[in-house]
Amino acid sequence: MAAGGTALDPEVVAGLVNARPLDRLTEREREVLTLMAEGRSNAAIANRLHITEKAVDKHVNNIFTKLDLSPTPDDNRRVLAVLAWLNAG
Repeated sequence: MAAGGTALDPEVVAGLVNARPLDRLTEREREVLTLMAEGRSNAAIANRLHITEKAVDKHVNNIFTKLDLSPTPDDNRRVLAVLAWLNAG
């Protein structure tokens, strides 16, 4: 733009505004979240995906961060993440 502004495609803006939280997750994080929703422990998830428990823990923490699930004394972030997964389906 001549005045130094920026032009954004309305479809791009709508996509950003309407983006679902789960869209922020990587494919691997979605796999981990799906297994969490099946009630699997981190050890079981690691075994199923052939990765370490430390890697699973990292993915779980990334899921919490991307879904804006901050630690609080009153909430179980794992349950809240699974609820987000269920609501998205």
